[in-house]
Amino acid sequence: MKIAVVGATGMVGETLLRVLGERDLPAHDLGAFASRDRSEGARYRGAPLEVRATSDEALVPYDAIFFASSEESSGRYAPPQLERGAIVIDNSSTFRLTPGVPLIVPEVNPGAIGASDRLFPVGNCTAIILCVALAPIRDLAGLARVRVATYQAVSGAGRATLEEFDAGRGPIVGNVIPQIGTLDDRGTSGEEAKVREETRKVLELPALPISVTAVRVPVRTAHSEAVSFETERPTSVDELAAAFERAPGIVYHRDAIVTPREVEGTDLVHVARLRAEDADAPAGRGRHFAMWVVGDQLRKGAATNGVQIFELLLARGLVRR
Repeated sequence: MKIAVVGATGMVGETLLRVLGERDLPAHDLGAFASRDRSEGARYRGAPLEVRATSDEALVPYDAIFFASSEESSGRYAPPQLERGAIVIDNSSTFRLTPGVPLIVPEVNPGAIGASDRLFPVGNCTAIILCVALAPIRDLAGLARVRVATYQAVSGAGRATLEEFDAGRGPIVGNVIPQIGTLDDRGTSGEEAKVREETRKVLELPALPISVTAVRVPVRTAHSEAVSFETERPTSVDELAAAFERAPGIVYHRDAIVTPREVEGTDLVHVARLRAEDADAPAGRGRHFAMWVVGDQLRKGAATNGVQIFELLLARGLVRR
């Protein structure tokens, strides 16, 4: 199996190489690519990798290609590789909302993968973490409405911003910034629109009312989300807790809180502070609840989700070698 990572020197690319090295994948040839040749700059299982300049010809030998670079790079290099039959797993936003292209979070909608699908965008990091937490609720009692305020890590703004933050500099130090991305004419930021539309697509609920306020906070790599939700059918905290406890990819904290510092560098989504918001719900049952959700932006929100998609394809025999 020949696997390539485009954008191998970026933060998501580095994390992809780390996750690929941690998991038992049949890769006998791993290629690292970036915008130019470099004698080193990437590592796989502790060993340095030569980094080559990305080109159509250089990618031809690879069975599966992970893109962890820009939208421009994905738009330029992915289509020719798809035409020759390669699997493309793309961490940019280029193809996420393209009709007919599945947007997969393996714990949520693995059945959306078709036998002929070759292109697999990796969703927005905040939306991935949110969807993992919402899926058990959808399956148990349906979802009528979701409201979420996000507390997003500095890593989501890129390596330069994270390095600046680590050095104690920049506007995010000791601060929160309630805008991620440009605002449209209704005052919705680009990040808020991505979370809303991608969550609807992953959950297969295209008309689900979702309100999002996206905020950057002085935290390194784990995103947090304060989620209020309304179910379609009455349920209880105990029933929801049981659903979280049996759901894949979730750690449920019944009696404790969880913070982003504890979750950094891990692959699971954590749910805590589940509570009912119906003050007079009969017999403890109602339709309005709130919870706290935390997940690592670089891992489950990006690299790990992409690798999990690849593992699904391998398990189903959908990767040509």
